Amino acid sequence: MTSTISLPVWLFVIIVALAVFAAVDEVFLPGLRWYLRRRVNRAIAEVNARFGLELPTFQLTTRRVLIDRLVFDPEVMRTVGEVAAERGVERESLMADVSSIAREMVPAFNAYFYFKLGYWIARRLLRGFYRVRLGFAHERAAAKAPPDTAVVFFINHRSNVDYLLVTYLAARSVALSYGAGEWARIWPLRSLLRLAGVYILRRDSGDPVYRKVLERYVQMATEACVPHAIFAEGKLSRDGMIRQPRLGMLGYITKTFDPAGAYDIEFIPVATNFDRVMEERTLVANPDTDFKGRGGRFVFGSTLAFFARMVWRKIQGRWPGFGMACANFGEPVSLREWSRERGVDFSRLDRDALFAAVEELGDELTHRIVDVVPVLAVPVVSTVLLEADGPLDGEAIKRRALQWLDDARALGAHIGMKEGGEAANIETAVQSLRKRRLITEKDGGFAPEERQRPLLDYYAASIRQLRTHLERKRADAE
Repeated sequence: MTSTISLPVWLFVIIVALAVFAAVDEVFLPGLRWYLRRRVNRAIAEVNARFGLELPTFQLTTRRVLIDRLVFDPEVMRTVGEVAAERGVERESLMADVSSIAREMVPAFNAYFYFKLGYWIARRLLRGFYRVRLGFAHERAAAKAPPDTAVVFFINHRSNVDYLLVTYLAARSVALSYGAGEWARIWPLRSLLRLAGVYILRRDSGDPVYRKVLERYVQMATEACVPHAIFAEGKLSRDGMIRQPRLGMLGYITKTFDPAGAYDIEFIPVATNFDRVMEERTLVANPDTDFKGRGGRFVFGSTLAFFARMVWRKIQGRWPGFGMACANFGEPVSLREWSRERGVDFSRLDRDALFAAVEELGDELTHRIVDVVPVLAVPVVSTVLLEADGPLDGEAIKRRALQWLDDARALGAHIGMKEGGEAANIETAVQSLRKRRLITEKDGGFAPEERQRPLLDYYAASIRQLRTHLERKRADAE
């Protein structure tokens, strides 16, 4: 019992490694899983207590289970069979592709990360760059959604900051699930986004198998009443205006909807606006360029470099801030009510009729977004200077801007600035545009810098479109 046993060094190393592996597998990992599960459950309980928010079971289901449900979904399997027969390939090879697509797409929502770390990150980033404000929320948009209702935020796309802004402002009522494009596939960004409930997708994929997997994931989440957020235009606005909606995601969401079914879908139109859009110069200088071809690494790298420059300026004390970031929440549309008023059953429509119904719905939601575009100081000052016949001094700019605000308010526009603080905001906007060299001092006043007129027009376009829209509505009503 006390005799010595000699072992080769290599065998001793293997034994120690196996012992360590067994200890980690049997003791450390179960303990870590228990600890993390406990923190997540505590976060869920806190969310339920503080906000009265009950997370859908779908969001709390483990990622592995969701992937299996998606891979072996009957509609996905049927599409795989059809495509395999059409291409003359083995079904198993396509099923391997489906499994890969599902693993790439399906999120791993973590309530602790979303409501603790994610919310903290969004708040710090936003407040580090902007003065954040919820300007207006329709009473129905601000109220708690009825039971068995899938809430879908339908948002204009001014900046990539829209993700953070809407998530931050809505965090006390819903845990939003977004679809993110190629830029979100960069490690470690993809892992963090998955924890926040983001599903990663390849935009404009022509593969019928991929489209079916994406369609079924979106439909499964909608039927489980997971709150969604989709961007109406599908891509960033290059001219400052809200364009016609992209109908792909809207079609996926509505395709299986039955007005007499167990759940309703409530669309909440959301309009965002900024005193300064981070991507402004890239968007205006390259209005016809599609940056997807340059890859996610280019987008992520250029964004990271921009943030680094801004942080360095802040450290040096040369940081003026980006002004205000504001979102308004318009009147929701209940798809059940909308369908019944028009006698439409999305789940029974053929392809052409479905497209027509989705197009009509998309147009109405887009009009409701335009209805509530926040009016901010920089767009107003840009409008005033572009419409002027010559240079204007500070007092003249302020007087015309305040008059513009009064006229817009009379039409029903929602002003993003705090009431009573408009004059101060306008003065700040003038100085901001001067420091950024978008306007120049000339003949005792201020006038647009000629080379920067496209950028000023980009900011003015958002509220110019709003005013035209509201004037048309008033004329139709009369």
